[in-house]
Order: sequence, then structure tokens, then C-alpha cells
Amino acid sequence: MAFGKGCHLHLIDGSAFIFRAYHALPPLTRKSDGLPVGAVSGFCNMLQRYVEGNNGADAATHVAVIFDKGSHTFRNDMYDQYKANRDEMPEDLRPQIPLTREATRAFNIACEEMEGFEADDIIATLACQARDAGGRVTIVSSDKDLMQLVGDGVEMLDPMKNRRIDREGVKEKFGVGPERVVDVQALAGDSVDNVPGAPGIGIKTAALLINEFGTLEELLDRAEEIKQPKRRQTLIDHRAQIELSKRLVQLDRGMTLDFGLDDLEVRDPDPETLLAFLSEMEFRTITRRIADRLGVEPPAVAEPPAQADTEEAPVEDVPFDHGVYECVSDRAALQVWIDRIREAGYVAVDTETTGLNEMVVDLVGLCLSVEPGAACYVPLAHKQNGSDDLFGSDELAEGQMPLDEVLDMMRPVLEDDSILKIGQNLKYDTKILARYGINVAPIDDTMLMSYAMHGGLHNHGMDQLSERYLGHLPIEIKSLIGTGKSAITFDKVPVEEAVKYAAEDADITLRLWKTFKPGLHKAHVTTVYETMERPLVPVLARMEMAGIRVDRDTLSRMSNAFAQKMAGLEAEIHELAGRTFNVGSPKQLGEILFDELGLEGGKKGKTGAYGTGADVLEDLATEHELPRRILDWRQLSKLKSTYTDALQEHINPDTGRVHTSYSIAGANTGRLASTDPNLQNIPVRSEEGRRIREAFVAEPGKKLVSLDYSQIELRILAHIAGIDALKQAFRDGLDIHAMTASEMFDVPLDEMTPDIRRQAKAINFGVIYGISGFGLARNLRIPRDQAQGFIDRYFERFPGIRAYMDDTIAFAKEHGYVQTLFGRKIHTPEISAKGPRAGFARRAAINAPIQGTAADVIRRAMVRMDDAIEGLPAKMLLQVHDELIFEVEDGAVDDLVARARDVMEGAADPAVKLDVSLSVDAGSGDNWAEAH
Repeated sequence: MAFGKGCHLHLIDGSAFIFRAYHALPPLTRKSDGLPVGAVSGFCNMLQRYVEGNNGADAATHVAVIFDKGSHTFRNDMYDQYKANRDEMPEDLRPQIPLTREATRAFNIACEEMEGFEADDIIATLACQARDAGGRVTIVSSDKDLMQLVGDGVEMLDPMKNRRIDREGVKEKFGVGPERVVDVQALAGDSVDNVPGAPGIGIKTAALLINEFGTLEELLDRAEEIKQPKRRQTLIDHRAQIELSKRLVQLDRGMTLDFGLDDLEVRDPDPETLLAFLSEMEFRTITRRIADRLGVEPPAVAEPPAQADTEEAPVEDVPFDHGVYECVSDRAALQVWIDRIREAGYVAVDTETTGLNEMVVDLVGLCLSVEPGAACYVPLAHKQNGSDDLFGSDELAEGQMPLDEVLDMMRPVLEDDSILKIGQNLKYDTKILARYGINVAPIDDTMLMSYAMHGGLHNHGMDQLSERYLGHLPIEIKSLIGTGKSAITFDKVPVEEAVKYAAEDADITLRLWKTFKPGLHKAHVTTVYETMERPLVPVLARMEMAGIRVDRDTLSRMSNAFAQKMAGLEAEIHELAGRTFNVGSPKQLGEILFDELGLEGGKKGKTGAYGTGADVLEDLATEHELPRRILDWRQLSKLKSTYTDALQEHINPDTGRVHTSYSIAGANTGRLASTDPNLQNIPVRSEEGRRIREAFVAEPGKKLVSLDYSQIELRILAHIAGIDALKQAFRDGLDIHAMTASEMFDVPLDEMTPDIRRQAKAINFGVIYGISGFGLARNLRIPRDQAQGFIDRYFERFPGIRAYMDDTIAFAKEHGYVQTLFGRKIHTPEISAKGPRAGFARRAAINAPIQGTAADVIRRAMVRMDDAIEGLPAKMLLQVHDELIFEVEDGAVDDLVARARDVMEGAADPAVKLDVSLSVDAGSGDNWAEAH
């Protein structure tokens, strides 16, 4: 039926239905896997009641359920504090949101949403379109923001009170007619949505003013005529804020939609589809009721078998069979898979490439899976005879589709917002596909799901996860390409062998997803995954692809300077030793230290040579100058080999930049790890280490900007351990290390020496890591008893720290994990071990909530940063522990600093209210050293 005169459109506010269902019903979980489904159950009951009530002369001819999509809309671009004070979505509601969309479609009702706009804007646009076409509109909602639409054939139906809202109803609510609602809202503001309005003016006063002056614009233009001085001055002083508020509350009635009114025609539900969904959700009562209404036999909802109390739900019992995996070699076969993907609404995807460096490798093939046991491989660039050497051929093997053709067919699927793309370490695959012009979204990552649930228990590689959670040992890549110098690239693997390996990867990934997805909620880490793991993937992918410019000439000069300084140190070392020897030889060094100089503590290993590791030398450095010089020489040697020499090899010839790769799941505490090259561990305590940062430079006409959290871990310690003295010192802006030294050593601040402050700084940071007297003695190069005395005095001055440490260890022993303030779990499997391992486990447990919370804070900042700096000529390039590095055009430095600092300092809100505010230091320059 074409929409026109005589048609009646019902627009259902989906978000209102969801939250009403969530708060109206007690918690309910699906028995088979523990997935929360209470809100879905209530939502389905509400839809069923609506369908049953939609009859008679006033029945809808067209209907749609309209949802919000995401939290960022054009209003956030207007005003970044819009809805900023709203609480985060409850953890057990988050996984139910997509299920409500599935429920809507199962009832065969149009389900619509649009990125960047609120559901209210879609409702406003559709309502106006329907009215202009001569039809009637009923908005099923009690949302006051929608009351501005009432009139001229548009009414509202409050489903909670079953009460219709017309023009009189709006006037009763706002004191004005629908056409002036936005004027009243602009003045009164809205604390729920954080619309500022005019301070001190509420709904009643706003309505009086609008009724007196006619419109908001007239009121503001004639504000000088208002008799009440305070009210008059408020309107004059806050005019811009009030005008902004009107733009925020005014609904967009002219959106460009990718569907029309005719697409919303009422359709009867398909019994098989609807009942299958309800059965899958294990809703026995509503399944039987609807089956009776439809006059069909209800499907059986089987009782789940008794299972062990694990975090994961069981995957369908489908055996792995490499023989059923499909090789896709033509358009028709690929289209079948695309149709299956669209029907499922998700796909496990994996890429096969010629190597591991995403910036230079070539795409060899795509792997897809939509159900356990069903997977395919799309070969794209396998070479004939599996070789491209002199004895083979560099031509492509037969039976492969052209790369461009496959990408053109897959691009709409991989970029479709309604289809979930599932992967294992999907950041790699998204970067590969981005180089081919495909923006993969939205995503789920099984590696990060495992990391959120099992951080600290084991690593999260696919082979290990498959063996542990699926009981299946995958084909090893080395069985196909070999190892070492004789290894081949994947494009030389015969297609028939590649299919088994590659399709199996996609199959395993899908099974892991089905295993882990419901487990997130049961492990109470859904929020961790959804707010700090999954959204970080595209952020890091963009940073890694952007890279940072490195000046080769600067590195070469540094290498030469380091070589000269090393030569000078070697001369000093030989003089201290009394003879020449190979400084880089641990064996010769051991003989010098323990046999010839007679230093104590020498221990020989299995080879008969003395141990001369850094820990040994640091102990000896408190007694003799030679080991100190050796440590200095080794540091320079490492700087030269690891950075000034090696970084030159990492400069991408096409971009002139270095592209590091971040591991999201590398460290148990949530800290990111950087590899190829590692930019996280460039030393900053030595002058030489700091100089390496001079080689990281901005492009001409741009600056590098560094924003670094100031003493974030000490601030978090002050909050977690409840140390009032530290809290007050931060509030007062004191030098925290000088304050600690003054507290511990009874030295007035104005008499503080650099050496005393340095000792206090070492203790401040050392205690966070559970440092021992032995360790502090090494760091400060002082006798062990003196170092232990410092630590004892520290605990006397700040007893809250000892209580925190004891409480944390007790919690870890009882629960097997510790937690950050944001809910990240770091498992502590060795907390009750004996011997040296126990000491390490306890120190790690003490540190993890502090370091992990700091890591969570910067993750949250990074996830929010792209939106915050949108529109600025700037890019986020690097993350180094507590520091973020940006590249920005010269004229936009101040704007970038202001926006980025605001995001970083507010990154804990609203999830955690810290007792000590976060502080960020900022700097800029032509290179990283100047900026830091």
C-alpha cells in the first residue's frame, strides 16, 4: 500500500520500550549459557501486546520501531557536554540491545536507526513526511522531547498510562502549545540531557515568559524590558547559551533517510521465524502463547544439560572436518556466501597475507565462516606451482577470482553497519583491508574477549584458545610455510592446502566467539570489553597506519656519538680492571670481577661462567666503580643497537615514517605493548636515552605535541589506599616527591636537597611496585639496611599503603584475581605459590590495580580522542605508557592541547569518581624531545 490519505503510521520509541522492560522486570538469564535476557523478554511481551492491540478502525497501516544508534550525534559536535552526565549503560543490559533489534525483526516490524542521529530525529522526520502525505501519525512514547511534534494529524500515545497526548496534553505539560515547546525547553534546560538553558529558570517561568513575548527570539531581543533584575540579567548574560540550548532540543525534521514510508507497511509475522527466535531465547511462556495465537504447534524449548560452572557457553557439537571447507573461485559461489552472511547478520573473517608487516604485505586470500563447521577460503594471489623462483612461475594459479572483483563484492558486506565482523586479533585484518580501501566495521574480537575474561591466566593466541576451549589443535602454519631462512610466503602454498588451514582459522574464530560472547557477562567484564577493548581496535589501527616521521640523519649522528662514548667508557673500564678485555664478553667480565678483583657474590652457571646480568651488576655497583661503568656501557650499547641503528631499518620507504604495532592483549594489567619497533621502552632517565627522541620529528609546517599524565599512578594510589596526606598534597599542587621527603625525613621543604628528593621519588614509585629493601638498594646504589630503613619509615608515615597491600593480597588469595577501578580483572594464579615466585606474584598483585587503572584511564581517553579532535588538522600518533603524542599543524597546537587535555583529565568520568583529580602536562616542538 502506497502511503497517503487514509494511512495511519505508528512510530514506536524503541529505547523507551527497552528501558521500561529492563527496569520493570527482575533479572533473567538464559539457562543454557547465562546470557542476560530480562529486558529482551519484557520487550517481546510489549511488542506482542502492541501487535494484538493493533486492530479495528484505528489500527496502524504502517509501523516502525525506531532506535538510537550509538551515543555520539550531531548534537555532541555542537556541544561536547550534551548528555555527558548520563550514567553508563548497565553491564547486563548492553548485550541485550542487539537482541531487541533481532526481536523487532522477528515480529516482522520495520526496525530503523541511523548513525549520528537520535531516534527522536528519525521519528520527527517520518512524522512530518507522513503528515505531509496526508496520513495520520501516532508516536508511541511518553518522551517529552517528542511533544514538539504534536498537532496537525500527529499525536502521542503514552504506553505506560495508555493515554493519548494531543495539543491540550502538551499545553498541560509545558504551559504552551507544541509549536513553542522548544522555546520553553531552551530556557528551562534539561538536567537529564545536560542541556544548559538559562540558570534559575524552570518550566513555569519559561512558559510565562514565552506566553508574554511570543517567541524565544523576541524575548531575548527585548530582555531589557523584563522588570525582575536577576531574571533580566540572566537572559542578557546567557543569551548564547540559551540559543545553543534551542538548537540542542530542536528535532531534525528533514533527515535524508535510506528508506521510505512505503517500507513501513504492517506485515504479519512469519510464525517459523518468530517462534524460532523466542525458542532460542528460551522464552517458554510467550512462545506457547504466540503459537496458540498463530494456531501452530509451539517448538520445543529444550532444558539445557547440567554443566560445569564455567565462564563459557558450549559451542554446538559440530566436529572439525577440513574436507567440507569450500574453495570459492567464482562470483556465483561468493554470492552464496554473501547471502548467508546477510541472513546471519555476522561473519567470522580472516585474511591470509605474504607476511606479518601490515604496511607492506600483500593480500593472498580471505576466509569466511557463518556457522560452526561451515567455512570457506577465497584464494586471490596464490602462485602457480607454489613458487615464484627461477624453477617455478610468478603467474597466478588457476581457479582464483580477480582481487578487485572480490573486494568490490565484499566491500558492502565488510562495511555494512548491520553485519558484525568477527575476528581473532582483528586489528591486523582491518589494517590490511584498509590499505585496499575497505573500512571494516562493526567488529568483535575473540582475542580481546579472552583477554577481558582471562587476563593473567594464559596467552590469547588462536591456537592456544582453540586447544584450551574447543579441544581442537589447529593446523600449524609452519607445516605449510616452514621455518627460518627456508620459509616460504603464504602465496606459494598450494591452494588446496591453503583452504584447509585458512578456512579452519575462520571456523575456529566463530566457535570461539560463540563460546566467549555470553561468557563476558557471566565474568562481569562486558563493560571492560565494550568500553576499553573493542573500541580501541580502530583507534590503534589508525595510529599505526599514520606512523611517525623519523630523521635518518639524526639517528646516524647519534650512532656515531654513542660509538665514541662507548670507546671512552671502554678505556675507563680497562683502567679500572687493570688490563684490557672484551667488555661485551660476560665470561671475561666475570673473571675480572670475581677472580681478579675478588668481589663477593659471584655464582657460576652450568657453563662454568659467572653470572653478570644487570641484577648482579646493580648489586655490585654499590661497592665498586667498575660494574657501574659496565652498566653505563651496556646501556649505550643497547641504545645504539636497539634504537639508533635498528630504527633506521624500520623507516618505511614509501612513507618515510616508522609504523609501530601495538598489542592490546600483551600485558596483564591492560598496558599496551609496542613492537616492530618497540617505542615504549626508550629510556628517559638517561640523557642519552632522552636524546633519541630528537630523531622523532614533525612534518614541515607541523608540530609534535605531547600530553602526559602527571604522576597518575601516585594519584590512583592516594585514592585507592585512602592516603589523606597524598590527596591533600595533590590538591595543593605540591611537589609530591619533595612532600614525601619532608614527611619521611623531617626536612622542611625550603631545605630540600636534590639528593633527598631523589631518594623520596625512588621510594614513592618503588612502593607502588612492592619494592623490597634489596631492590631499593639497587636503584639508589645504597646499602641494603639503609634502603630497608627508608621503606619502614615510609609505611610508618603512610599506614594506608600497608593496609592496601595487605587487603589486596588477601583479596587475590580469596578470589584468584585483583581488579582495577573500572572492573578489569587481572588473575593471580600464583598468589599462593611458594618460594621466589610467591614474592613476584604478591608484588604483581599489589601493583596491578594501580597500574591497571592508569592503563584503563588512558585507554578510555584514546577511545574518546578521535571525536574530541575531529575537525582539527591533527592526528594521534603514539601512546607511550602515560603519554600521547600528536602531530598537528602549527596554528592548531593550542586548540589540540585544550581538547586533548580535557579528554584525558576527564577520562575516568563518569565511571569512577577519583578523590584526586587527574592532571596532564603538555608540550610541543619540532621533535619529540622538545615536546616532552
